Amino acid sequence: MNKVSYAVKISPEIRTELRKFCQENGLKQGYFVEQAIEDKLKQAENMEDVLEFQKLKKQEAEALEFGQYLKSRNV
Repeated sequence: MNKVSYAVKISPEIRTELRKFCQENGLKQGYFVEQAIEDKLKQAENMEDVLEFQKLKKQEAEALEFGQYLKSRNV
């Protein structure tokens, strides 16, 4: 997999905690940060899915049974 550099500014305290954590757990900082970003993106996507589900849940009472839907579509 190709890798690219991506510079960000973080507080010195977070940098110290990151170094310490990675050193204690035998992790590379780049790997840890990449996984943290990936996890946060998945979490955000899941939250979007939950919000969409909540919107659709309100419409559920108006939904047709699947068989009725197919008949209405002449399938």
